[in-house]
Amino acid sequence: MAKQELSRLAKVILETADGMHRTGIMGDDAHTKITLRHLGKPTGAAEPITGEEIRKVREQAHLSQAVFARCLNVTTGYVSQLERGTKRPTGAALALLNVIRRKGIEVVS
Repeated sequence: MAKQELSRLAKVILETADGMHRTGIMGDDAHTKITLRHLGKPTGAAEPITGEEIRKVREQAHLSQAVFARCLNVTTGYVSQLERGTKRPTGAALALLNVIRRKGIEVVS
């Protein structure tokens, strides 16, 4: 996913916000909000993962569905639905599955 080019106005706003933040006129929270609003979507978005891939990740880790569900902080039924393809992971579950797929189960257990 390519990073979107900032408009001239957005660049000026960010430069002004950086200066205000450095001098203490603007707090950390306000600076972060302005920055995130103008930088667009995060580049590290989680990739979709299929039920077959989820089952493969779980089996490579030598875990039952119940133990895998506990690592993801979800129910066993939800893991079963994911593996069958009746549900698709979203949010935190999708993010964790992507981390586990890339780094291994050790990062969350």
